[in-house]
Amino acid sequence: MRYTELDTPSLLIDRERLLKNLADLQQYADENGVSLRPHTKTHKMPKLAKLQVEQGACGIAVAKTGEAEVMADQGLSDIFIANEIVGVRKLERIAALAKAGVRISFGMDSPCQAVQAEEVFSAEEVTVPVLIEIEVGENRSGIIREEDFIRLLDTLKDCPHLSFAGLFSHDGNSYHAKDLAELHEIAEGAQRRTLQFADLAKAHGMPCSVVSYGATPTFMNHVKILKGITELRPGTYALMDASQGHAVGTLDRCAAAVLAAVISKPTDTRTILDVGAKGLTMQERTDGICASPGEGTILEYPQTHIDSVFDEHAILCDKAFHDQVNIGDKVRIIPVHICPVCNLYDRAFLISDGEVVEELPISCRGKLQ
Repeated sequence: MRYTELDTPSLLIDRERLLKNLADLQQYADENGVSLRPHTKTHKMPKLAKLQVEQGACGIAVAKTGEAEVMADQGLSDIFIANEIVGVRKLERIAALAKAGVRISFGMDSPCQAVQAEEVFSAEEVTVPVLIEIEVGENRSGIIREEDFIRLLDTLKDCPHLSFAGLFSHDGNSYHAKDLAELHEIAEGAQRRTLQFADLAKAHGMPCSVVSYGATPTFMNHVKILKGITELRPGTYALMDASQGHAVGTLDRCAAAVLAAVISKPTDTRTILDVGAKGLTMQERTDGICASPGEGTILEYPQTHIDSVFDEHAILCDKAFHDQVNIGDKVRIIPVHICPVCNLYDRAFLISDGEVVEELPISCRGKLQ
């Protein structure tokens, strides 16, 4: 069927744009002599994760243990949980994945996390690789002080059921770079800081086999990858969104869109669509290279943006748009941030040349634990 025959709201993925995004970033990784480990928290779809591996990815990253379980059940065998794991129940589930033959690894940034993991894995009689997160400017989780890093390394030395695999970092602050020059500066600084800790680990007798780094805005703009980085870990690049489109200067790379219908035109300027916060989120990006107008952009009318959203309604106050559409018309919305949007749908529809060619279950939807 034509995508316009789908009920609304529906999540659409343009096959040709998707494949181009996957191929281009895989080529970028190959040209830099590093592995590509896509972060699948963006799309949450095992079918797309398999496609990424088929195109050359060394494995995948996920955000949650539940996502790892779903991906493993669907045949993905090399999975890194790019997050700190705390809690006996989650660690027991990771041990079960390791026992099932999955190459599973996860992140940490505190000695107490290592101690708890060692207790669980010792009882389960498994050994699991771990990576230490390094904070590189995002002001989120991750090691900041060198003395804390050494303390964690020393703790790992006393944990025979944890194998130290290396480091990972995420320069999410690149989203707020004011221009390309600052973006490149942030990327270089983040890599240098990560590599500084890799050197510390090596000097401490614990060399890193993996130094994983990433954020989509940097890679889509082809920043220089420094020697010593072994792995790139982008997520949003596969589908892109309005904010990432602004970061690269075009919306033509945006593969995902939400199909919505015009359901009301209550004034001479106001238009209402049948999708709101529950299908688009209320996210905005208001500063930096990823700044995007409104809370979504109309693909067919790229100068038209959603002004506000309620739970089930999107509000547009654009007279030109109002005058060009009728109640019942369908339009496609490029979300500001695609990652949480995918988590709102049970399935996506892969389209090519306007035709629906496949239905893709979003199997990791809601796997927050």
